[in-house]
Amino acid sequence: MKCGYFAIFTPNVHVYFENKTKQMNPYKLIPILGLALVSGYASLAQESRSGKNKKKNKAVEEKVDPGLADTLVAPIPLNRQMFTDRVSNAIRGIDAKDGSVDGVVANPDPTKSKLLTQAFLVDALKLRNKIENAAITHPQKIAYHKALADKLNQFKSVANDNVDAVGYRQLMKNFEGLILAEINGTSMDFVKANANLYTLDNIEVLDSNKEAKAYVYKSVGLQYPEKMLMYLDKIATEPYTDEIIAAAAKSSPRSIMSYAAPNSKYGYIVRRNQDPAVKTIVNIIDKSPKTSFKVLQFMNQIKDGDITIEQVNQIVQNQDAYYKSLVKLKISGKAISESEIDKELEVQSLVYVRRVNELHEASDAVRFKSVEGFDPEEYYFMLLGGETNEIYTSSYLGIFKRMMAKMGKESGYALLEKVKMSNFRTFIRMSAGYNTISEFLKTMTEVEKTTLLRDFVAGLEKGSRSDLKDAVDVADGFGSLQDKDLVEFLKNEVKDNYERVYKNKNKTLSKAEQEKGVIIYGLLASIFNSSADPDNLQDAVKEIPPINYLDIGSLSNASGEVVVQAFFYGDKDGKDSYGFFMGNFKGNKNWKIDESNPNWTTITSVGDKKVTYYANKPLTEPDDEKAQNKLYEYLDANEIRPAVVIHRGHSYHLEGSLKGLTPDVKIVMLGSCGGFHNLANVLDKAPDAHIISTKQIGTYMVNDPIIRNMNEYLLAGKRVDWLEMWQSLGKFFASKSAREKELFSDYIPPNKNLGAIFIKAYRKMELSSQS
Repeated sequence: MKCGYFAIFTPNVHVYFENKTKQMNPYKLIPILGLALVSGYASLAQESRSGKNKKKNKAVEEKVDPGLADTLVAPIPLNRQMFTDRVSNAIRGIDAKDGSVDGVVANPDPTKSKLLTQAFLVDALKLRNKIENAAITHPQKIAYHKALADKLNQFKSVANDNVDAVGYRQLMKNFEGLILAEINGTSMDFVKANANLYTLDNIEVLDSNKEAKAYVYKSVGLQYPEKMLMYLDKIATEPYTDEIIAAAAKSSPRSIMSYAAPNSKYGYIVRRNQDPAVKTIVNIIDKSPKTSFKVLQFMNQIKDGDITIEQVNQIVQNQDAYYKSLVKLKISGKAISESEIDKELEVQSLVYVRRVNELHEASDAVRFKSVEGFDPEEYYFMLLGGETNEIYTSSYLGIFKRMMAKMGKESGYALLEKVKMSNFRTFIRMSAGYNTISEFLKTMTEVEKTTLLRDFVAGLEKGSRSDLKDAVDVADGFGSLQDKDLVEFLKNEVKDNYERVYKNKNKTLSKAEQEKGVIIYGLLASIFNSSADPDNLQDAVKEIPPINYLDIGSLSNASGEVVVQAFFYGDKDGKDSYGFFMGNFKGNKNWKIDESNPNWTTITSVGDKKVTYYANKPLTEPDDEKAQNKLYEYLDANEIRPAVVIHRGHSYHLEGSLKGLTPDVKIVMLGSCGGFHNLANVLDKAPDAHIISTKQIGTYMVNDPIIRNMNEYLLAGKRVDWLEMWQSLGKFFASKSAREKELFSDYIPPNKNLGAIFIKAYRKMELSSQS
């Protein structure tokens, strides 16, 4: 069939053949977004347009600069169309992931959608054309087309909703840069300028370039040795492998310990290494097989001869001795890594926090007996350990009181210096949250106090673009402050830091640090200056959806139903919580309960507005997790998407409750806060979620009234108004016991969760800056 002319529109494509019109799928005949035609149709269009013969086309092909030409200048030969078709099909597959072939990679976030569309539908097709236009051999073109198709197909298996759009855009830019560098013979220059994880992820492009590939493995391996351990099968015989193993022993000794185990496939690679740190790890495994990971914390001291493996084995047998030794190790600066020692300190601190929590109804003499006699710095790390939402307010106050008493006349600033300012922002945030900040600051001189608060706000631009923990601590800490003078001081400090990063005098900040700092301090300034008024705060973070309420439409699915999923666990606390939870519905004429399924209970409203609860039964562990998985399978099979998720259980169960979050979830009731990591985990998966949390462990005494109050809005088909709801709950708890009032006062409604609001707004602004 001879083509008269093409008329291209998006997303519908009309192809006119002579005087007849047909509506066709855009991928049948035209390129993504009209940039170039695909497969055999590209040849037909090019021949029709150019009228050139094959020899002339070949000559043109050889003269084209692949870095400039992103549209085809010659037909794709038949013997290569199979490989270019693979690229086109992969692009089409990415486009079709959302069920529609429309030239857009769908994502709930428009900015992410734009970035992904550019990377995988636009730039990928341009790269295919650049490869075709390049003056390289037929086998080389086939190799690059195959590499491109494989890279695109990798993304096809990634869920669009939670994807790191900026990261994938950078990955594809790097992929293109590598291929063009290979084509132009400048691969070594490129890898030296881009020795990063993106290049490592795209290493397959360098399969035929041993020199460049070796440079990437060694250079990136020394920067990120723990990442390179995943490539041990590829570099086992390389001369630089021992150097990478030695580096990994310092940055990720726990990983090396796993690889060095006697039954490990690559144990021989680690055990042949003569680096002192590696040899120490091997000795620890061989001499302490049952306690090796605890002993590992003291690796540097063992290596330096400060202590023996046998002595450490004795220490780890005693809880108090082990905890005190960990604190000393942290302060000494000889820990194997900051992240490793912090994790272990948190685990061991929680041993004490949980003991005190469990005795909350006992006298102080009984309750706090297990934490008597510790030093101030040991109390300090106990408090930090409880930050993960395990500590009761009364437990915090009791331990804080003992820390202050043990300090005597010592300045709080001196204590922070003694602990090397370890996680001091988190400590300040907790002190503000439990209203002990003024007492702590009173121990300091004016100079010390000013220095501390300035340091609290300064330097938030450091770290990767996604590292927001310190900034969230500042936002949350500010939200808890009651001292007006402190509030004004922090406002001014944020303003001064904004000016600092914006002007970047003497170019002391990198471009990335400056960009991050401008967003962080600009956003904090807006939040701080508006947080007292709900309407003003909403205006300050206009980048995100409303924070004071949720429209019922955003909670309802296509059939108008609101779906709620509640998670329970099989320990005593979980079984009790389930019983209290069911009490909200049993005997209530508004609800119908179906407990016939062995794994979950279904609770359905009987009124005009359909609301359905799915709650897994708290079967004895490990059957509780199996019940949750069975419920997940049912919901997925029936395409049921919860809009509300309720977690009822200890913090160590939280990961199980959050693993199935999707962007459809708009309300998450954590029951416990857990600081930045839990907030970020929720918002990674449900970017627009409104989060209800508490500074301490959640309790049915507050959770159930919140659920009942929320149900009133849902059953009435009304928007969920947090200001109105919290006012109503405040009246309800006003007549309750002092204990219940205290518990409720620690709960944070979504509109006052400054940490979550900050993360949402920052991510929106950071994404916009990348697009």
